[in-house]
Amino acid sequence: MGRLLGAAVAALVLNAPAHAGAQGLTCESSELSIDSYRLTTEAQARNMLAPRYRWYDAHSAGKHAGDLADLNRSATGIAERARELDDRNLMAHSQMARQFVIDGIDARVAEEAWRRTLDSGGAVVWTATLHDVDARSYFVVAFAKEAMHIYRFARLAGPTPTTYGIPAFPGPERVAFWRALGGCLPSGVQPDATIPWAAVTELKAMNWVLEFKLDRRITLESDRAKRKHVDRLKVNLHGATGDVEFRYNWDPVKGVTNLRGIGYGPAAYQERVRRTLIKFIDPLGRIKLPKQSRGAGW
Repeated sequence: MGRLLGAAVAALVLNAPAHAGAQGLTCESSELSIDSYRLTTEAQARNMLAPRYRWYDAHSAGKHAGDLADLNRSATGIAERARELDDRNLMAHSQMARQFVIDGIDARVAEEAWRRTLDSGGAVVWTATLHDVDARSYFVVAFAKEAMHIYRFARLAGPTPTTYGIPAFPGPERVAFWRALGGCLPSGVQPDATIPWAAVTELKAMNWVLEFKLDRRITLESDRAKRKHVDRLKVNLHGATGDVEFRYNWDPVKGVTNLRGIGYGPAAYQERVRRTLIKFIDPLGRIKLPKQSRGAGW
């Protein structure tokens, strides 16, 4: 973990004493161990932005999936260490709630992190692509106790460079963004949409996305000024990737011919998110949960 955090941050936090036995969770830096706070903001930012590959790695099968797994392992370790340093850090619990689901860690442990986060007024937050709105823009999706809040990426991150429309993540100096990804939503920034859980009638776990069916239309606009009126949302929560199955024909003279790869989405990941989320947003079983079927499509 020290390589990704930087020597200064790593030396600071690894030797710091833990604050044990605290009950209430908070986002306020003045009430938290500064080391724990810096882990959930500065260190998580540096982990996200750490260089992991060069241009020629694009020719290495599985390299990007391995890089993503490395990022997630580091993010989980950072959150766990922040919690050890100060159990009152709401951001540590929120990040653990998200990362435990991404990593497929013991559901009971994940659910405890979700419970503590939501009961303390926080949210479990992902960056996401909303395919029904703009497949080339990012959003921030926050799951809170009473509703789902959706923000345009730039509303929280500020202006950042883009590549083919895809934004870069801001640096650690943009503390408000990293606090928001830790479940501490800014009180002075209005979400682009707030969807009460009572408005969700169906939640489908698909291969690449979660699909939320709503009882009303909402209007969402991306950072690229793409505006849509939708009553269904296909939400790709960033954090897990699928796999590729290679198929080919064999010719005794020519050898392998017609080599092609078929991509399969991280269906198990979508189901983990749905199964965890539904326990907290729909205890009465009101929301329809269609059976998941895996394939090469949505």
